[in-house]
This record gives sequence, C-alpha cells and structure tokens, in this order.
Amino acid sequence: MTCLEIINARLPGYSNLCKIIINDRQIIEAIEPTIKNTNSSAEKQVLDVGGDWISLGGIDLQINGGLGLAFPDLEPQHYPLLEDICQFLWEQGVDGFLPTIVTTSVEKIRRSLSVISDFMNLQSPKKQTAKILGVHLEGPFLNYEKRGAHPAEYLLSLTIDNVKLVLKDREEIVKIVTIAPELDPTGEVICYLHSLGITISLGHSLANSLEAQKAFKLGASMVTHAFNAMPSLHHRQPGLLGEAIVNNEVYCGLIADGEHVCPTMIQLLLSGSNYDRGIFLVSDALAPIGLPDGIYPWDKREIKVKNGTARLLNGTLAGTTLPLLVGVKNLVKWGICPLEKAIAMATESPRKAIGTPGISAGQSAQLLRWNWDKSKTELTWKRLI
Repeated sequence: MTCLEIINARLPGYSNLCKIIINDRQIIEAIEPTIKNTNSSAEKQVLDVGGDWISLGGIDLQINGGLGLAFPDLEPQHYPLLEDICQFLWEQGVDGFLPTIVTTSVEKIRRSLSVISDFMNLQSPKKQTAKILGVHLEGPFLNYEKRGAHPAEYLLSLTIDNVKLVLKDREEIVKIVTIAPELDPTGEVICYLHSLGITISLGHSLANSLEAQKAFKLGASMVTHAFNAMPSLHHRQPGLLGEAIVNNEVYCGLIADGEHVCPTMIQLLLSGSNYDRGIFLVSDALAPIGLPDGIYPWDKREIKVKNGTARLLNGTLAGTTLPLLVGVKNLVKWGICPLEKAIAMATESPRKAIGTPGISAGQSAQLLRWNWDKSKTELTWKRLI
C-alpha cells in the first residue's frame, strides 16, 4: 500500500519534475514524472513540494569526531556518546558517515576499530539516526613533509606488513585508507589494499604526476581533501591534484568551509572537473563539532576553535567544526555552483564514491527537502521523513 506520494519534486540527476512514491515501509517504490491533476485517495497522502529539491541525506566520508569525542580515542565506554554523535549528525541532515581515524599509535587505531566494529553491530537499521558505514583511516601512511597536523612520531612507512599490523583483523570495516603513494614506489601496497576491497585515497602527499598516474592505474580512486596537504597546482607540474582533476575515474573530497580552500579555487576545481560524479563534499570536522567555540584537547595538543575553524595553537589549520551541509549552502551562497550540483555533492557523489546507490527505487525514503528563498538568497533544508 502506498503511504505517500511526493509530487512536483526536483531531484539531483533527474531532468523533469518528479513524483516519488513511498510505501508504508518508508521505502521508495518508484520515481516517475509528475502528472498533472494528481488526486489523493484514502490509500495515499499526496505532498506537493512545489518545485523544491528533494534528496537523500548527506554522507560524510571524512569526519574526525563529535561532541568532544575524537574517534582515535574511542573506548568501549563511549558507546552512549557514539549514539549521541549519530543522533546529532542525523539532526544535521547526515544519513551516514565514516568515522575518520587520523594518525596515532597502532594500539589506539586498533582499539578504535574494535569499538566501531562492535558499535556497528549494535546499530538498529530501523532507527532514525546517522549510521556508521565503516571507517576512513587517514594515516599513518603519510608523507612527513605534508603531514599537516598529524603527529610525526606515529607516521609509519608504507609496507604491506605495516598495513597488516594496523588493520589486524578489522579490514572488513575499513572503507577508505588515505596514503601518500610516493611511499609505495613498487605499488604493491596499493594492489594489496585494492584486493581487500578498500578504497585507496591519495593525500598528505608530495606525489608528482607520474607517481599519481601510476597509483590511479593500480586502483587508487580518490583524493583526500583536494588542495590541502598536497602541492598546489602548477602549470608545469600538475602533480597529484592535476592528475585527479583530468581523470574521470577519480573522486575528490572537498572541504567547502571557505578556510581550507578559497572559493575561487573551488570554482576552478569545479570548472575543470567532471563534478557530476567526481567531486564530493566532506566536513573534515573535528571532535568539537556540536560544541561552542573555545580551546579543546586534540591528542596531546590543543586546538582553538573560532567561527567553525579549528587550528593548532601555532596556527596550523587542523579542521573545522562545521556540519557537512554547511558546505552545500556555501557553494550556493558564493554563486559558484548550481543548486542541484551543490546538493548532489553532499548526497549523491559521496555515495557513488563508495559504491552505494543514490536516490532511486528501493532506497530508504530518508529524504531532505531543500528550499531556495530568492528574496533572501537563502538555502534551507528540513527532513521530510
């Protein structure tokens, strides 16, 4: 039995106004062109959204913590706080996320992987909350010169033995590993990770064009926070990012907070990329997301959060505390991205990057409704279901 029909909806990737048919199990049964004079009946409710955009919720493939908890610090007693983080992210329009474990000791990485694995087994698929989809390991296989805020003492050489040491028996929940490909000149580690079904993302790297090309040919398919922790674009040395931009098989993560990347450079990236599929937004949010500005602990150091930007006390950019969908609003506010593309970059593209279906029949109808107020030039969203 049909529970709801949403009509006159605009959907990312669909050219016409659509009707979304949702059954009583809150599953999308079909997406069809809207037909005029649609009438409700006793068996269904019709919601006319008047041309507003409808999307699935966001997917954040790079988020480092929340509500004061850093994911590398996870211990079993943190299950209740993990539940709170999932609920907070749901309220921020996020359907799913990859807790990101940055460079730390092997012991802490293993413990965090164990806690996340056990927590994932406890999450109810029916509960309306953001779901943990797996883990993003951002380190410890990074280039020392491009480590950014990652602690140097925990960086490891990129070898199969070290990868096995870190993953131990938890490779099944690791969805993405960020590596510096120049640390793997033979390419054997990339091939090994690819054989495990893990997405290889290149970042915190000094890789030149040839090294990047080789990594992509061997199976790397992603770039971690484009522009950040890698050489800048150069007209004679395009490097890692240049090779990613021209490769239609590579996805690039992007932090659209206005601090990590200048809006002009974002516009350049979008103009030169196949961003119908290739560019996705990440928050790169640190543990204080959801907390007020101030000074907070960060591993053995401290970070200062001001206006949603987190820096080490020496000024090094460490991350943000802005939710994922703020990036969508920024892209539209800056006038550098059509509304449809901005929404897709937070909801559709990250799903494609990890091989998860976008909005389509058979998907859970956990939908967002986006409204663009022309008079206020303001983009807002709310959950429909």
